Amino acid sequence: MDRKRARFEAEVLPHLDAAYRYALALTRSGADAEDLVQDAVLRAYRHWEGLRQAAKPWLMAIVRNCFFTARARQNRAELVSMSEDEWAQSALQVVAPMADPQTHTIRADQRRRLEQLLAQLAEEHREMLILREIEDLSYREIADIAGLPIGTVMSRLARARQALKELWLHTQGEGAA
Repeated sequence: MDRKRARFEAEVLPHLDAAYRYALALTRSGADAEDLVQDAVLRAYRHWEGLRQAAKPWLMAIVRNCFFTARARQNRAELVSMSEDEWAQSALQVVAPMADPQTHTIRADQRRRLEQLLAQLAEEHREMLILREIEDLSYREIADIAGLPIGTVMSRLARARQALKELWLHTQGEGAA
């Protein structure tokens, strides 16, 4: 194995799960997410020699760019809905299941509700929340990935959190009625 490939595998491949989760949040389809990540990894490998930054945000930016390039090419108006099985396979499992069946069921319901609420958010809000809260990227890394000023990232995150909170409270109010 040559040095380029070994370095690529050591620095980029550990972030494949994160790239897939991000692709899944963008495409909302397991098959499309797999295709997107495969395309992104191939592009990343082609341009690997020039990398001068951390691998994870760089790979996430490639996933994002591949998504928007493919989306523009297909000229889709709406994203395909994600099935329950695809969500279950995603890393948006906010709460780890416990051995207690009742706790597991409650947390699974909460996770499903959160996933449904995230799906209702505007794409730009969902993207910011996934990158910050799920992938734990810094504001600077998100700004680099999205090609936005850091202030825009911060304001979008604030609006995304507020929108998620309002949706959550709205569904809580419906449940109480």
